Amino acid sequence: MDEKKLEELTERMLAQPKAVEVDGQRVENQSVGDLLKVAKFLASKSATSGRRCPLRITRMAAGGAAL
Repeated sequence: MDEKKLEELTERMLAQPKAVEVDGQRVENQSVGDLLKVAKFLASKSATSGRRCPLRITRMAAGGAAL
């Protein structure tokens, strides 16, 4: 999911009520904390996936004298 869709989904879920009861049937939404954890997970997942890795491995040679 891209960031814009994720943001729209989170806003839509936060606008809905936590729990609703109609004719004896009760429906509950996820808590805000759970939604934020999922959003954070998806954001970190999309940040690490891709062609560029955030870590760079280089070779270092030990020098002779300190400057």
